[in-house]
Amino acid sequence: MRLLTSKRLVVVPALALALSAVPTAAHAGGGRTAGGGTEGSGKGSAKGPVITAETKVTTTVNGSSRTSGTSTLTPQNSNWTPPACWYEPAFSPKEIEATVKLWRGIDGVPFLGGVGKYVGDTLDAYYKDGEYKNYNLDKQGEGMFWAAVKNPNRKDDPEANSCDKPPFWVDEGNVPDEPLAVSPKILAEYAYDELPVPGTRIEMRPAETTKVNLPTWVWLDRTRFKKISVTASLPGTGLSATTTAEPVSLHIDPGTRDARTYPASGDCELNADGSIGAPYEPGRANDTPPCGVTYLRSSGSDGSYPLRATVTWKISWTSTTGESGNLPEGTFGATEDVTVQEIQSVNR
Repeated sequence: MRLLTSKRLVVVPALALALSAVPTAAHAGGGRTAGGGTEGSGKGSAKGPVITAETKVTTTVNGSSRTSGTSTLTPQNSNWTPPACWYEPAFSPKEIEATVKLWRGIDGVPFLGGVGKYVGDTLDAYYKDGEYKNYNLDKQGEGMFWAAVKNPNRKDDPEANSCDKPPFWVDEGNVPDEPLAVSPKILAEYAYDELPVPGTRIEMRPAETTKVNLPTWVWLDRTRFKKISVTASLPGTGLSATTTAEPVSLHIDPGTRDARTYPASGDCELNADGSIGAPYEPGRANDTPPCGVTYLRSSGSDGSYPLRATVTWKISWTSTTGESGNLPEGTFGATEDVTVQEIQSVNR
């Protein structure tokens, strides 16, 4: 197995002007069972200084077809984000050869005469007559060229361009010695980006409008806030990872210093039954809520306080290889405008 560490497939910067005219490259199959029916499951194109591909990783929510979520988690660790790019099996030898032919084909496009030949010659110097011989056609079905792919959720992230190696050969059954090669953990981290957690819609009593010094009860519906999982799989390889998010607490920021939260930290922990806080019941208006807030000052005749409710989710993952672990906790919050009025009384 050969892994490129220093050589680069160079395409002059001026070619960027021509990229929009480049035809879509050959469909790219992949996986450790390349040649066994997985070809045609991806799509590659020559964009920028290296040949890249579109990821073939698929995701399912809770083991079923993916449904749209309402929110995306923000990692509590601001120094960590899911990967913006990685390498995965992408091209068979025949598909690398077809990609070179597609580049040569753009010479028929007006104003681009000679560009296709230049790029084609550059690619051939690497995949036909250089690092590889005749595109490794004699190894068709015995491995794949692994190529850079971008996380579809992070294409605009500057780190998405950090996977800048040209496609490199990996024999079937081997894993390249490359930190950004697709792995169970990378799949788990990608699944993190796909977790469709529900929006943080809290229940409050009194709702929207409350009184100074009157406890406001806050809680979350346990049927809405429960574990949710996303499985990321690389077709044809048997490789997948399942990332699970579980709500663990609700943090209340009343939006003003003139308030008292319950508990004092503002962190309402998960109850044994999966709920957070407790629904208000008639007759308990003056009781101290297990999760809530008391405002000490009016918000004014035309004002309100921006109460921020943020749910923290614990993240863990497992995989088909037996590897597992935890990822940084994630949060998602929403703001409710709360009007606080003075209690009016009449003295006789």
